[in-house]
Amino acid sequence: MQLRTLAGSIVSSFLSVILVVGAQPFAHAQQKIASQTQLRELTVDRIFGQPSLSGHLMRGITWSPDGRRLAYLDSQGTGKEAKTELWTLNAATREKTLLLPADKLESVLPAAPGTQTQATGAGRRPPAQFQWAPSGGALLFEGPESLAWYDLKSQSGRVLVTGKEELSDVKISPDGKFVSFLRDHNIWLVPVTGGKERALTTGGTEEIRKGELDWVYPEELEIFSAYWWAPDSSAVAYLEMDERPVSRYPLVNFESYPGEAEMQRYPVAGGTNPVVRVLVASLDDDQPRVMDIGTNSDCYIPRVNWLPDSRHLAIERLNREQNVLDLLLADTKTGKSSVLLTEKDQYWINVSDDLRFLKDSKRFLWSSERSGYRHLYLYDWSGKELTQVTKGEWEVSQVHGVDEAKGLIYFTATEKSPIERHLYRVALDGSGFSRLTKDDGTHTINLAPDTSAYVDTYSNTATPPRQDLFRSDGSKIVTINENNVEELAQFHLSPVEFFTIQSRDGVRLNCFTIKPAHFDPAKKYPVIVYTYGGPHAQVVLNAWGGSSLLWHQMMAQKGFIIFALDNRGSAGRGHVFEEPIHYRLGVQELADQRDGATWLAQQPWVDSRRIGIWGWSFGGFMTITAMLRAADVFKVGFAGGPVTDFRFYDTIYTERYMGLPKQHEEDYVNNSPVKYASGLKGKLLIAHGTADDNVHYANTLSFVNELIKNGLYVEVIAAPGRGHGVSDPPARRIVWNRVTQFFLDNL
Repeated sequence: MQLRTLAGSIVSSFLSVILVVGAQPFAHAQQKIASQTQLRELTVDRIFGQPSLSGHLMRGITWSPDGRRLAYLDSQGTGKEAKTELWTLNAATREKTLLLPADKLESVLPAAPGTQTQATGAGRRPPAQFQWAPSGGALLFEGPESLAWYDLKSQSGRVLVTGKEELSDVKISPDGKFVSFLRDHNIWLVPVTGGKERALTTGGTEEIRKGELDWVYPEELEIFSAYWWAPDSSAVAYLEMDERPVSRYPLVNFESYPGEAEMQRYPVAGGTNPVVRVLVASLDDDQPRVMDIGTNSDCYIPRVNWLPDSRHLAIERLNREQNVLDLLLADTKTGKSSVLLTEKDQYWINVSDDLRFLKDSKRFLWSSERSGYRHLYLYDWSGKELTQVTKGEWEVSQVHGVDEAKGLIYFTATEKSPIERHLYRVALDGSGFSRLTKDDGTHTINLAPDTSAYVDTYSNTATPPRQDLFRSDGSKIVTINENNVEELAQFHLSPVEFFTIQSRDGVRLNCFTIKPAHFDPAKKYPVIVYTYGGPHAQVVLNAWGGSSLLWHQMMAQKGFIIFALDNRGSAGRGHVFEEPIHYRLGVQELADQRDGATWLAQQPWVDSRRIGIWGWSFGGFMTITAMLRAADVFKVGFAGGPVTDFRFYDTIYTERYMGLPKQHEEDYVNNSPVKYASGLKGKLLIAHGTADDNVHYANTLSFVNELIKNGLYVEVIAAPGRGHGVSDPPARRIVWNRVTQFFLDNL
């Protein structure tokens, strides 16, 4: 759930503060810059206007199959004046070459849709606009309804597929002979040499999808494809998703006079999930073979991986309660399977993409949170653990690649700090552990296929993301995109100050503040608390925060203190930090936020009578929860796209943390803001998209209805036809101008 918060009055002796990041050097630099430039105040229109104050990144950075070159799209200008070019960068020579100028790129890159989707699920990840051919001698360009093949040697392109039917999830076979794609709920193939496309699967419908995901799997299990080529291109493994048992939820088009609605397959907590099978279709056989995943169909298949031998599949099977994960090894010729290993957890299991089968056909890399923190383990193919590769009170965030020749693993982790992300390298036997990235902040890594180099997209709270190319030993090759946004200096942004407080039960909680530029410790300031508070996300992170950060900076300019705290349940500090929320969403989170509010009340520069709170999605849930159950602390709140009753929310996310409703009915009732609606005392503003496919608009309406029963009123901004993020610029300006004035009027 990409559901993206502070309270209370607690005895002051329980709390202590430790400053962990100094702000003076940054503040001094800002003052020096400000003295040389004209100072301006941020506005909502400028924050959400163009050109972006976050600058721009090179899009679609993609390594050539041999790891020697990068290709990327560079866009300049805005609106009708925008031009996009395709460039390549040679990793060895640092030479940048214009591969396709804007006019030629437009001729081979099929037109994008006129409107940008606000959908979640698979809609969160936009399709790649181009891919390298396995040989490195051609590029495949993808559009909504067509595909084009561009030969780099002859500098010529040809259309492979065109028509009026939408296609998606485009892939090139490992041998480079075919392009596969989804259309009409089936998997299709077309030869790269030209010719007629053909269906690899048949019988796919909206109800029974062949190789096509539903909404809930990508949203909650972060799986973004439902079919996979065998390494030798002889076959395709795929999921078949039977959606017939899944409830259909209407997303009403309120601009339609007859009340037209899109019917979304959406399994609510306690409801019926899609029935999933794993099949393998050979390119030489008309009859797909079903893999044995057991007799219980009420389970999840979150991951499928081919083994290097192109005969076996690794299938992960997760039970409905999500506390038992089996790794199955299936023979694709017979369909028979056996359990290779089993993970169990007394709370829940978070799935990952860390599984790597080594080409020596003897070992595989696996990650587990069995120690309370995600770490890497090496197994042999019999399922016997050979060694624990990483260990410590920190977590592995993502495995990027394995250099089998040198026996090295490259991965991102929180070893340096839970508020940062860095790239590390370690040997398969656990020796030689080292950190490769140096600058404090957040590093997002794109590793070359041969692990010889990587692209580092780096940012911190004072620096918009920049893109640099490094060798695999951490030495810099060249800057790809410095992304220096000179205009930012005109706004005299305040430093983000990181620190920790200690909760009443002795746990350190990460926090940050942003203070007004001319902060006077002798004055008392109102506070706006920013929260998300939920699993798999954190707001206290040393990274560029885009429009949210800039809005906070704007409110600091208007005289507010901005404060954020990552309560237990949030990301970055291991499974052990998440566990206290089990069956009690909102309880531990609010207790931690109360500790944060108590710390605030102790500061001589805080007016404890003027503390507000805001958050979106899960942060909206936390905001309303705080306004109702800590009304003595939080006077004003803004909730965007809030969950108000988890019985409205989907199976996978909700049951992972709350259990099945029939077994935990009392917990569901007790954590719902609807139950506590009569306790509203302060001012509350809600914004919600009427076409939100993630947190349905019914959440807001249900809560408002309960308020009405109690003679209470809140202001609601309904965003017609908008999705979960209300992400189009016109709507965002309306919402955030209103939110800004709301806090000014009431705090």
